[in-house]
Amino acid sequence: MPHPTLENTAGPLRLDLESLSCLYRSGAVRPADVAGEVLARIAARGDDHVWITLRPAADLLGDAAELVRRWPDPETRPPLYGVPFAVKDNVDVAGLPTTAACPAYSYVPERGAPLVERLLAAGALLVGKTNLDQFATGLSGTRSPYGACESPLLPGLISGGSSSGSAVAVAADLVSFAVGTDTAGSGRVPAALTGTVGVKPSRGLVSTLGVVPACASLDCPSVFARSAADGLAVLSVIAAFEPADPWSRALPVPGPVPPSAYSLRIGVPREPEFFGDTAAEAAFAEAAERLTGLGHRLVPVDLDPFLAAGRLLYEGPWLAERLAAVGDFVARNPGEVHPVTLKVLSGGGALSAVDAFEGLYRLRALDAETRKAWASMDVLAVPTVPTTFTIAEMLESPIERNAILGHYTTFTNLLDLAGISVPAGTTTTGRPHGVTFLGPAGSDELLAGLGATFHTLTGGPAIPVRNTRPTATPVPDARPAAVHTPEARAVLAVVGVHRSGQPLHGRLTSLGATGLGTALTAPLYRLYVLNDGDMPRPGLVRSTSGGVPVEVELYDLSPSALGTLLTQTTPPLGLGTIELADGRAVHGFLCEPYATEQAPDISHHGNWPDYLLSLPRS
Repeated sequence: MPHPTLENTAGPLRLDLESLSCLYRSGAVRPADVAGEVLARIAARGDDHVWITLRPAADLLGDAAELVRRWPDPETRPPLYGVPFAVKDNVDVAGLPTTAACPAYSYVPERGAPLVERLLAAGALLVGKTNLDQFATGLSGTRSPYGACESPLLPGLISGGSSSGSAVAVAADLVSFAVGTDTAGSGRVPAALTGTVGVKPSRGLVSTLGVVPACASLDCPSVFARSAADGLAVLSVIAAFEPADPWSRALPVPGPVPPSAYSLRIGVPREPEFFGDTAAEAAFAEAAERLTGLGHRLVPVDLDPFLAAGRLLYEGPWLAERLAAVGDFVARNPGEVHPVTLKVLSGGGALSAVDAFEGLYRLRALDAETRKAWASMDVLAVPTVPTTFTIAEMLESPIERNAILGHYTTFTNLLDLAGISVPAGTTTTGRPHGVTFLGPAGSDELLAGLGATFHTLTGGPAIPVRNTRPTATPVPDARPAAVHTPEARAVLAVVGVHRSGQPLHGRLTSLGATGLGTALTAPLYRLYVLNDGDMPRPGLVRSTSGGVPVEVELYDLSPSALGTLLTQTTPPLGLGTIELADGRAVHGFLCEPYATEQAPDISHHGNWPDYLLSLPRS
């Protein structure tokens, strides 16, 4: 159902961070307007099982008014000023119950988790606490006495879990972002099944103080957002070393989403498993093609040691760690625990100290095996889930199908990896598909850059300009528009034969591209002449040294048009990411370096048309 239009906006209110920032700076809306709109949207959805605790409207509106009083000057406002968010109900918020989706377990903390306190200090507006698979044990969103969450993308489809309510709250445009947790995939599986971005930080980057433990040695708070840029912006607020937290680590705090690196070595499963879902298999193959089109090199990887490590989570001693977290409560109150959760946790009681050490030794051996694979890749790309299920299907076989959902996620924290799940469109059967990019601990920013660039090819938003503040007047792309826009837009930089007046310019105009003028690249590139086809054409190569600014033309076009261009592009050229002099990262035609080894370097001309003018007239 379309959301109503606010009086001072051009369409239904968009809740992404860039749009809200522009609206607040222009004075078009106030935090109270946004809070009121959020409350109206929540009321319109009725009992959707998303929320366990909603804050009273008066409290939310009071906080919104306090933001205006405290920060009247737009130039001094904190980064998340007036941004509505939700928190998974296994994370403490001062004064609100923490239930972990078990009413009998409920308590009211006096202090909030440090990550929540950091969000509030950054100006964010807390709306409420969200549903989850009980004790964060499960990946389906169906193991809660508060009801099963449904994906907003397809009636009857599971939302994924355990951070089910957080994912749906973002997907349904009820909040700008939501806090989740991710031990076995709980921050990525729901993202894939709801069409959102799921940021799974490096272990220890965000403190777990104030988080009900699932597996304390593996737990990670996570972020759900509509874009990688928004997710990383939130992560940069909550990431901090916490001396009082024994699991906290001093890791690099990510900055704004960076331009995606060009020509990464991206590992993909040599023998991917989709459990008979041929539509999901085809969707992942298409995603892999998009990655090669962005200039990356795919490296087939044997996933066996990764998958074997993942199986230890529910077949090894880490199952006992889950029981250690809530075992005393479960022993005293077995009737208060969801029957499937009780069955899973009970298995931990049969494990011995010998089992624990054998599991640790086995993990060390598997970790050594995976390090061999990392020697040949920079990033590992996997399907977030191999297939999907309806709520009814999940209830028929809750444990077996839960294991299938976690096929590509359960090994991540055991092997100390960071990850981000981004939407990859839908399968031919209409079900959502997501791709997860994984990297070693500390690679959070790199992964977000890759995820953001990939997401633009599947309908995601353009990557915002880095290191600049939004203008006081909303730019057209940042104004509120219909929540369900026909397509997001992409910006493409062209160097030569697609420029105006050049032989292939008609391909752009036939695809509906609109010119945005000229721009200069960052001084990171060299320009060459390629004489390997029917016509001379330029080859733009990112240089490790001696790069210069090169003039390009910019065009606005749809992601589907960008995909069409990708199919028309042949090696050694491909679509990649070009960094502009003003800090933006845009799509563009780049050349493989091998093709320029014998090619004339024309970088001193600064652009392709000037080079053509320098040629002798025949």
